[in-house]
Amino acid sequence: MKLSKSKIIGLIALLAVVGVVCGTLVWRQSQPAPAEPTEQVSVTGYLGGEKIGLFDDAKFKALAAKQGIAIDYRKAGSPAMMDADRKGMDYLFPSSRAAVEYGNAKGVKATQSDIVFNSPIVLYTHKAVADGLVNSGLMTKDDSGAYHMDMAKAVDAMVANTTWADVGYTAGYGQFRIDSTDPVKSNSGNEYAALLATVLNGGQPATVDSVARDGKTIASIFAKSGWMETSSEDSFNQFLTLGVGSKPMMVGYESQLLDLAVNQPDAFKQIKDDVVIGYPTPTVWSTHTLMALDEKGGTLLNLLKTPAVQKLAWERHGFRAANFAGTDSISRFGVPGTLDQIPAVSELPNNDAMQQLIATLQSTQ
Repeated sequence: MKLSKSKIIGLIALLAVVGVVCGTLVWRQSQPAPAEPTEQVSVTGYLGGEKIGLFDDAKFKALAAKQGIAIDYRKAGSPAMMDADRKGMDYLFPSSRAAVEYGNAKGVKATQSDIVFNSPIVLYTHKAVADGLVNSGLMTKDDSGAYHMDMAKAVDAMVANTTWADVGYTAGYGQFRIDSTDPVKSNSGNEYAALLATVLNGGQPATVDSVARDGKTIASIFAKSGWMETSSEDSFNQFLTLGVGSKPMMVGYESQLLDLAVNQPDAFKQIKDDVVIGYPTPTVWSTHTLMALDEKGGTLLNLLKTPAVQKLAWERHGFRAANFAGTDSISRFGVPGTLDQIPAVSELPNNDAMQQLIATLQSTQ
């Protein structure tokens, strides 16, 4: 039977449709099954307040979600978290190795621990204060515009009950002081106490004996500040809010102002020409150490050490990488008076001396 031209065209079209349908079925069968949604594991622990910006960062949460982790936290100072109830906690994230050793001495045992970020302890002050202290010789300003505090001279001035006017800031009220967080409960205050103890020991890391000798002097320096916050984040926010009349100078982390510049640009613009970073000579490194208390805490430790998180922590929150690699110049933040390299750093006292220091300060509160 001879087919008409129209029937031939129709048959070809039908065969083409059948071919497409069959090809689609074969292709679909050859494709792998879609991946099941990653089950999110909740990881909870104690976190120093200065790292909350990173943990609340949507990009950090997205990186964690890819690894199947949903991270929760409770804010606590580094020494305080070692004494806190750890039931249901998967990690502790203090801001120094000294806090880790303090915890170990109190029976806090981690399944894994490692330094994941670094940040130098710095001083925050105001330009009028810094320039006044430069005139009196307590501070210097280098060719790059960075301010440096001579800690030996600063300690001598505080021990001698020198006034702000005496050290060059004539508008200041009362005695010259450097405010900090509570050294018994918060890491930045604790490391400041260690720095004071080291300076009083002639620049050598403090010992049990030197702390016993200088403990009352160190306590008298902290007494100048009166009430002290227990969180570095809260202390920094109070410094920015209350202004030079209430808090002329305070101890903090370098990362705090860098974080502000990136994540709160409008707020940073308001204080950029006033707030000054002063690098203590010497200073100490804050070594942010993740202590995994169980397997889930270990997954968080692994995440924090990945290049993606290390890069994010530096570029958006100002935490220097644990190995100082893979980070560009600090000039990226547009914060005046910052340094790529920290020129003068002291080691922290050993654990016995640090425990003696904490006990001494605790007994005077």
